[in-house]
Amino acid sequence: MKRNTRKVNLAEHYAHRGYHDKPQIPENSLAAFRRAIEYGLPSEFDVHLISDGTLVVFHDDDLKRQTGVEGSIEAYDITNLRKLRLEGTDELIPTFDEVLELYENTGLALLIELKVVKGNHKALAKAVAERLDRYKGQYVIESFDPRVLIAYRKLRPEVIRGQLVQDFHKSPAGVPPYQATLLTHLAFNRFVKPDFIAYKFKDKMQPAWKKWLSKKGIVPAAWTIRSAEKYRAAVRKGCVPIFEKLTPEELKELTGSKEERTH
Repeated sequence: MKRNTRKVNLAEHYAHRGYHDKPQIPENSLAAFRRAIEYGLPSEFDVHLISDGTLVVFHDDDLKRQTGVEGSIEAYDITNLRKLRLEGTDELIPTFDEVLELYENTGLALLIELKVVKGNHKALAKAVAERLDRYKGQYVIESFDPRVLIAYRKLRPEVIRGQLVQDFHKSPAGVPPYQATLLTHLAFNRFVKPDFIAYKFKDKMQPAWKKWLSKKGIVPAAWTIRSAEKYRAAVRKGCVPIFEKLTPEELKELTGSKEERTH
């Protein structure tokens, strides 16, 4: 297999779904991203394509957990989505535009996860790529779904791509057994050609993950890191931590004055 020779610069770490602080500051909210910027933190977040073609920042396909309303976010248009609130606060579900506008002139990096629903990978890749063409800040993309990464690679081969992975046999996430095997073993990586692999840190390291992470130029990231102890463990393994629930004091102790790790 041809080795990856591209230089991949990831941030030292990323605040998972913004620097949220529940219940006051919900995940993937503008308040969470403003707090991240206040503390100088790059952010990871999730992007969906809804029914009217708007890109919005939200994790789940189902709205229930964060808004209390039943239904798929993809079925909504932005007008009706704006009627909902996040986790009992006054925060709205932000658009992709709003989050990018917050970060654009900060010099802080973004890790953008593409959320595929019902085979919309091509439309999602196209919409995100076209919006990011106008963005002046630093970003990379990632997804669990190899189809959207393959589509993005065809559209914008120069953009750094990351393959998200977990043990899908341990946590099926609604996929059938044959897909669980293919996804867990990174069967599509030769088509995705990822620049980094972001794996679930508490899962047992799979042989396929080790194989890919041994390739020159492939950068490891680890999610979701929820303690200073796990942060240190991830760094010892050479991973970029994607974290939450760490206090500003803990982050200061963990990172000192470093601003970015270059790979």
